[in-house]
Amino acid sequence: MKNRCVSLPVFVVLSATAFVYYTTVFVVTDQWLSLGTAPGLLNAIIFTGITAMSVLCYTLAIIKDPGQVPSSYEADLEDSDASMHEVKRKGGDLRYCQKCGHYKPPRAHHCRVCKRCVLRMDHHCVWINNCVGHENYKAFFLFVLYIVLACIYALVLLVGSAIQELHDDERQSGNIFKTSYILCGIILIPLTVALIVLLVWHMYLLSHNKTTIEELLVCFIVVAVS
Repeated sequence: MKNRCVSLPVFVVLSATAFVYYTTVFVVTDQWLSLGTAPGLLNAIIFTGITAMSVLCYTLAIIKDPGQVPSSYEADLEDSDASMHEVKRKGGDLRYCQKCGHYKPPRAHHCRVCKRCVLRMDHHCVWINNCVGHENYKAFFLFVLYIVLACIYALVLLVGSAIQELHDDERQSGNIFKTSYILCGIILIPLTVALIVLLVWHMYLLSHNKTTIEELLVCFIVVAVS
């Protein structure tokens, strides 16, 4: 639990977020609209709010337990109602986790990284150093949503500021500003595309009440059969 925040991927995410935030607010927005004006201050406040929400949801996705199988959970082996239990794909028996030593509830899966079963496990995400499961899926989804909004907002400000810089012959920006613009663009463009794909994927899963594991399993079975 305590070591979840201590990982290279988490450090990379937080560092990239801090760099993009600083560049967007104190370099891009300040150079284009000026933080001393109402439009500049308003854009800085809106972007700060979206970024703060993304960082909050990101933190919750990391520190929240994804969903532990209750120690009191016991499958009703005498229950003849098969719809009440999830069974193995082969053999028809109730799913029993040999590593954890208990029956797995419906949609629960064993994570080899976390070394335990997770309720409604979606996937193990290295970027949050945690599983995405029943208890932290909402925080994970909201993080992706807010960070996509933040990236798009930053890109709009970056493009607008860059266009003005190109058409403003009298202003001579220092190399530090040009370097910040380039680095910010290099980070934002591929990141925005990747995160939009991820957001659309999870919106699809939510609309069909599925998890990543379940959807990929269906695709694997279809490919195997065909």
